[in-house]
Amino acid sequence: MNGQIEKRRGVFGRGPAFWGVMVFLSTTLIVALAVTGAIEQRTPLILLTMVPCILALIMFRSAYNLADGDGGACVGKGEAQKRYIKRTAIFTSLYVATFALLIFSERELAGAPEAKFGLALLPGLAIIGIFWALARLIIEEADEFMRMLVIRQALIASGFALSAATVWGFLEWAEVVPHVDAFWWSVAFFLGLFAGGVANRIQYEAWGAL
Repeated sequence: MNGQIEKRRGVFGRGPAFWGVMVFLSTTLIVALAVTGAIEQRTPLILLTMVPCILALIMFRSAYNLADGDGGACVGKGEAQKRYIKRTAIFTSLYVATFALLIFSERELAGAPEAKFGLALLPGLAIIGIFWALARLIIEEADEFMRMLVIRQALIASGFALSAATVWGFLEWAEVVPHVDAFWWSVAFFLGLFAGGVANRIQYEAWGAL
């Protein structure tokens, strides 16, 4: 039995909680570097933002392996959770692909604003797809306890992101902090999801949604 559980720990012998921490730490570091101006060039910053996404794909793969068997209690068993992991992994992959395409075709699209506009929409639509996947999880989850955990997690994430955006907006208006691009507030939401998962784990001994 122990051998079977160890085999299901996930990619590279690590579970989803480990990769979730890696995503959180790498994202926090990148946000800190961007906000403080330590990374001033746009392309290196954008490339660095892909690191958490790649780690997230590893995390989703690990979580799906665990959700399939004995080790799945940490993410919640059931078809709804597995569909959520699949959908989120797909949209995260699309985000990485479209963001990379936008970066490396920026010069070629300099004289074609319509094409640049359409291509710039794609990463945002991929992020919207992740929000949709979370909403579908809440709708499709048959276990009332798990549904409560996911809703609680989403509320914590929403409160964290909206609070951060509001406070930073007033500080920016007062010209005491630098400007932050609006898409970073989606990053704040995902950091809030991680914080909500930790809160669930502490209070209820279950993570909710990854």
